[in-house]
Amino acid sequence: MSVSSSAHDIKALLLSFHPVIVMETIEEERVRTLLFSVAGQVRLPFFEWSVVRGLTRAEETETFHRVTASPLSAIQHISQLSIEGIFLLKDFSTHLEEATVARQFRDVANRFLKSRSTIVLTGPSVCLPHEIEPIAVRYQLQLPGHEELARVLDHVVQSLGKTTRWDIHLTIKEREELLRALQGLTLNQARQAVAQAILEDGKLTSLAIQKVHERKVQAIREGGLLEYYPVEDNRYELGGFTGLKQWLQRAAVGFTKEARALNLHPPRGVLLVGVQGCGKSLAAKAIAREWKLPLLKLDMARLYDKYIGETEKNLHKAISLAESVAPAVLWLDEIEKGLASTGGGDGDGGVSRRIFGSFLTWLQEKKQDIFVVATANNLSSLPPELLRKGRFDEIFFVDLPNEDERHAILKIHLALRKQDPRAFDLTHIVSVCDGFSGAEIEQALVGSL
Repeated sequence: MSVSSSAHDIKALLLSFHPVIVMETIEEERVRTLLFSVAGQVRLPFFEWSVVRGLTRAEETETFHRVTASPLSAIQHISQLSIEGIFLLKDFSTHLEEATVARQFRDVANRFLKSRSTIVLTGPSVCLPHEIEPIAVRYQLQLPGHEELARVLDHVVQSLGKTTRWDIHLTIKEREELLRALQGLTLNQARQAVAQAILEDGKLTSLAIQKVHERKVQAIREGGLLEYYPVEDNRYELGGFTGLKQWLQRAAVGFTKEARALNLHPPRGVLLVGVQGCGKSLAAKAIAREWKLPLLKLDMARLYDKYIGETEKNLHKAISLAESVAPAVLWLDEIEKGLASTGGGDGDGGVSRRIFGSFLTWLQEKKQDIFVVATANNLSSLPPELLRKGRFDEIFFVDLPNEDERHAILKIHLALRKQDPRAFDLTHIVSVCDGFSGAEIEQALVGSL
């Protein structure tokens, strides 16, 4: 979402008399720039507050108003102003735990219901008291879009060019590829990534694209929610799964320009369900290899947090990280365990239901090329809403391998252990392995070797 569309959304919220807007983000300066732009459009003064500087007007950024540094004095001062305005309060939500501050804040918010004045609360995490939450609207600031990133790229090049002349060796196509690579980063991260690429090479070339990708992979690994399997390290082979392999060959056309020209969406994903140890997890890796895409693994159990609201934030963060490296394959292993509580009661405070609802919405509405591979051992434990058409493209049942599939599995594992399959009586081994899962065949082979 570009600044212009974000500004349009904020302007609409202001004009519809929302007294409190919450914007949870680490991009504090981006929020300030956005609100300053909106204030100019609606012709309202713009104020900002921090516990260090106090309440200041935008035109007086160098002036410190320590008399309004305390949260209570700041709210009291706002309540006494005779003019309308936009008030950005940074990291203010923690002070609402004090009864006096919360009461004064509610009084001001109620008065703003009848004016164009608005309080904007921002910070990495904004938790509101129960009595204030109903009068606030939460606005999710999307990651910067193409236009914002293009401006950041040009600004970095111009800023560095003031001290030293940098050579730019980017074709129009490579510049677009670099901007696509920057998508999924915050403005500061994008700025740092471009500057680092220029300073390391002494010029801006197509190598910057690879460095940006490496930075995003590093962010994914440091986030702790997703595991990343790069394309070049994916050498997994899949024995059997004839139906899945045929479907993959047909579905790959969904990623082409011809499909987009017909307004056809890329394939959404598949659900693999069936017997344990029969290759469902391996199939997820094989799909990424077949389509030459990076693989991201999300363990649903990692999302859950003991603090209220943090589980939902973890889901949104994981999805944002996955979308930042699109196109990619997102693997949800044993999805039924993460959604086990959706069918009954509120034993976990309704967290599982909210997670399930958010996931379904994303699965239905996602815009990025993220192919979801979900695995499950027990189909009956999954909510029926997950199984209807439109969520996943297909559902595949994974059974114990038949004779031909056992033969293929044995050849793959013998080759992996540097054994010549011709030196073995595979016909006899295939026969005695009847009823074995793929994992059991592998372990029998490893044990005998």
